[in-house]
Amino acid sequence: MPAKKHRKELTATMITRLKAPAAGRLWVADSVVPGFGVRVTEKGAKTFVLRTRYPGETSASRREIGKVGEIELTVARDKARNWLKLIGEGKDPARVEAEQRRSQVAKDATTVDAVLDAFEKDHVEGLRSGDQVKAAFTNHVRPRIGEKSIYDLKRSDITTMLNEIAAEIAAESRKAKGERDGKVMADRVLAHVRKAFNWQMVQDDDFKSPIVRGMAKTKPKERARKRTLADDEIRDVWAALDQMEQPACYPRYVRSLLLAMTRRNESARMHTDELESDLWIIPGSRYKNKQDHVIPITPALREQIGDKPDGCKGNSWYVFSTTTSGGQLDGAKPFSGFSKAKKELDAIISKIRKAEGRAPMKQWQLHDLRRTGRSLMSRAKVDADHAERCMGHVIGGVRETYDRYEYLDEKRKAFEALASMLDMILNPSADNVVPMRAVAEVAR
Repeated sequence: MPAKKHRKELTATMITRLKAPAAGRLWVADSVVPGFGVRVTEKGAKTFVLRTRYPGETSASRREIGKVGEIELTVARDKARNWLKLIGEGKDPARVEAEQRRSQVAKDATTVDAVLDAFEKDHVEGLRSGDQVKAAFTNHVRPRIGEKSIYDLKRSDITTMLNEIAAEIAAESRKAKGERDGKVMADRVLAHVRKAFNWQMVQDDDFKSPIVRGMAKTKPKERARKRTLADDEIRDVWAALDQMEQPACYPRYVRSLLLAMTRRNESARMHTDELESDLWIIPGSRYKNKQDHVIPITPALREQIGDKPDGCKGNSWYVFSTTTSGGQLDGAKPFSGFSKAKKELDAIISKIRKAEGRAPMKQWQLHDLRRTGRSLMSRAKVDADHAERCMGHVIGGVRETYDRYEYLDEKRKAFEALASMLDMILNPSADNVVPMRAVAEVAR
């Protein structure tokens, strides 16, 4: 049965009120755009349609523009006008749109976002610093140039991005009354993006990275941190950790960074499978120099490791974890909420110092605890080579064989000296006060 015909200027309200015909289809033509209208089926389905003679056809036919509800009237009407224009030029709208879709798919495959997705999957996943690289892309790169085609990128796009990152970080630091250098963060992001683009160039003959020498905002020596915590700052950190309730593992985790002189993820991913009696063996697969690193567990460090989580069903768990099962900690995943917890810790430190009428604590990072531990070993008269070994640094060049248990006794004494020095700082008395002094020794 042929559709019933009506012709009037369509409105959204009118279309909403259209009822399904008892039989056949209802056709309401628009008086604004020739051939454009709405078709209503017996079941009430409403569709925008353009009736005209398309290129290659001998008679007029109707083609769907879109379903009512999925596309607005104004958009459908504009699309109909565009179709009529293409038809007037002898072009089939279906073929033109298909080509546009193919072009868009090809373009989407070469956006910065697509390249970063592939780079993360192929190169970043599994790296110790993988989370940091992904965060840099998510927070700083994708929002600024993610939708751009890599073939359209210009050096000015990279420069603008870096300037914006530096300004954003600096503004956030000023607001928090900190001293974070936005230029350093911009250069870290630049390094990550450079690696991603170099990776793309290896497999793409047509792509040339827009990153060139001279884009960095700082020099290597300027980026190297030398911050160590003074005695009063160590006491403030420990006092603030005593006040933190959540995450429950965070105080123990932070203290372990100083007592074991480890990097952030090395302690965060400590697992009971790595503990052998009184030794913590960090496997080379997750250590910077790719070699196993053995840390003697002092009583002070043992206290931070703690006991088995109540919700853990086996004998294997992550030491620092916030995951739960049945409302109880189970140690199933390693701790990862660094940023939120660090902000809470800094807020407590600020409160402590303000209450005592002291100036705000200079901006610091968790990695500064590793450097602080090294300086405390120097104050405790630990042999420099043994202190370096405690940090996992290789002494005397690359060896043909590597004995992970070498100098174990010397390392144990060094870590015990560190724990004793820390105890004197945290519990000062007339007999054990150690004068604060700057130590130029910085971890390499």
